[in-house]
Amino acid sequence: MAALTMVVVAMLAAACRAEFTVVVPDSSSSSALVNAPQTGYSDRARTDPAEQRAVQEVMAATGNGWASGIADVCRGRWHGIECVPDHGEVYHVVSLSFGALSDDTAFPACDAARASLSPAVLALPHLKSLFFYRCFTANPQPIPAFLGRLGLAFRSLVLRENGHVGAIPPEVGNLTALRVLDLHGNHLTRTIPATIQSLTHLQLLDLSYNRLSGEVPHFNFQHLGILDLSHNALQGGVPASLGQCRSLLKIDLSQNRLTGAIPDAIGDLSELILLDLSRNSLSGPIPEALGRLSSLRSLILGDNRMQFTTVPGDFFAGLKALTTLVLSGMGLEGSVPESIGELGRLRVLRLDNNEFTGVIPASFRQLERASELRVDGNRLVGPIPFGKEMMWRLGKKLRVGGNEGLCYDAKQQGLEGVVALAGVSDCDSVRSRTTQHLGGLRNTDEVLPMAVAANVTASAAPRVGAVVCVGSWHVFVAVLVPLLQLAWL
Repeated sequence: MAALTMVVVAMLAAACRAEFTVVVPDSSSSSALVNAPQTGYSDRARTDPAEQRAVQEVMAATGNGWASGIADVCRGRWHGIECVPDHGEVYHVVSLSFGALSDDTAFPACDAARASLSPAVLALPHLKSLFFYRCFTANPQPIPAFLGRLGLAFRSLVLRENGHVGAIPPEVGNLTALRVLDLHGNHLTRTIPATIQSLTHLQLLDLSYNRLSGEVPHFNFQHLGILDLSHNALQGGVPASLGQCRSLLKIDLSQNRLTGAIPDAIGDLSELILLDLSRNSLSGPIPEALGRLSSLRSLILGDNRMQFTTVPGDFFAGLKALTTLVLSGMGLEGSVPESIGELGRLRVLRLDNNEFTGVIPASFRQLERASELRVDGNRLVGPIPFGKEMMWRLGKKLRVGGNEGLCYDAKQQGLEGVVALAGVSDCDSVRSRTTQHLGGLRNTDEVLPMAVAANVTASAAPRVGAVVCVGSWHVFVAVLVPLLQLAWL
């Protein structure tokens, strides 16, 4: 089990979104098998005859009839089959893998138009792992229910991007020793079967990129490290029971139809590295409990409309490990949290398309590792605080447009040609226009009551095009915003 856990952690550390699931046989081997490294094959050892026939049937069903010519499938092993001897020097098949992962890593390929998953796998009593990748894409078929009858030694079922259709068979719940269930990238429909709750030893559950509906089950898996249910049509709320899955490293529920608030219980997951709840219909506020996730590296909540939600200035003070923060398109209001500038490891920051007001915090100058920084499409004002080195380094990855009140210091040398400043005015010209406009207001025959100006604040001001009517006057409030921000000029 320790070896399998290390593989799961390594996948997450590499990219947080594993391309492929690779399973190393764990130490909980059947007592009938030799539990030690194998450095070679005994001249007397042979594959169990029944298992020899079963492997050849499985191979033939995938379009690999050439295996019938192999006298001993374990001794004449190929990439994709793993065997372990017992104490009587009889070899048993513990793993079968099919599908080309890359040009230099290939298991036996499948004939996608004719391949099928043979029930002969049931004749492999020591089988721990099955891996099929893009094997049935031209011959869509359901996941066979007979897989639920695999032996007690079975640990890992990976059926990725095979074009499987229909429901996840409830018989999968019979595989009570299962550590890995990966059905990513198929065309599976209906709900997640309740029988999955029986898989209490699961360490990885990936059902992403399917067409599953219904609610997210109330999982309580103490060993679960990776949970990926993204890109489905799941409904209901984020279950608070996830807070009891204390081994979780990754939660990805993005691109579903989830509603309601993010449960405070998520803040109890002290080992969590990635939390992606983006592109749902979750409501605010963002729970302060998330600020306790000291191991968190990626927080992605974008495209959940949380109008009238503000984020406290010190919200991110305890999230020093963050490298990715995405809060795009959420309708967030108020000031940009100052504590974001204290995230010294941050590489990707997206705060675009919100309703943030005020200035860009000066602490953002400290984001020296940032490779992407977006604050475009807000209502920010004042000078852009970044130095020329930072602006040149970020290039097109720095986006500040769509903030009518932002400006840059023209006295700072070397800003000519900085892409991010295209369409942004220099602060001197903004100051000049403001002075001229104030003079025009003093000379007008119809005076705008000062009470109106006093009551229009930067945080409450409408966007460009909103109109305030005073008598016969139609005053564009957007014109007033720079007048009311004289404190920074």
